[in-house]
Amino acid sequence: QVQLVESGGGLVQAGGSLRLSCAASGRTFSGYAMGWFRQAPGKEREFVAAISRNAASTSYADSVKGRFTISRDNPKNTVYLQMNSLKPEDTAVYYCAAHPVFLTLPRGQIDYWGQGTQVTVSS
Repeated sequence: QVQLVESGGGLVQAGGSLRLSCAASGRTFSGYAMGWFRQAPGKEREFVAAISRNAASTSYADSVKGRFTISRDNPKNTVYLQMNSLKPEDTAVYYCAAHPVFLTLPRGQIDYWGQGTQVTVSS
């Protein structure tokens, strides 16, 4: 079992930045690829970013490429999402996700989800 707890969400103006954190506990953190998904009101949950177990590989949705950066600190059991140049359309609940296989995580194959953190970008 892996428990995931997100933090760092909030209200920010368009063009601003936020850094989300996801702290993991339970099974070995380094054994999981990690990712971020988001869900806006009335929309389906969508993939945002993923990082492989050793951080050698990353993947991003086209909508966030060049603005968001995913990273991880395995000794601290934490994954981060640095979000820059935020837009109102980035407003959503952001979820941390874990799965052993990096390549299938972006397709929504997830073993564990966090509870989510709200990000609101005002225009």
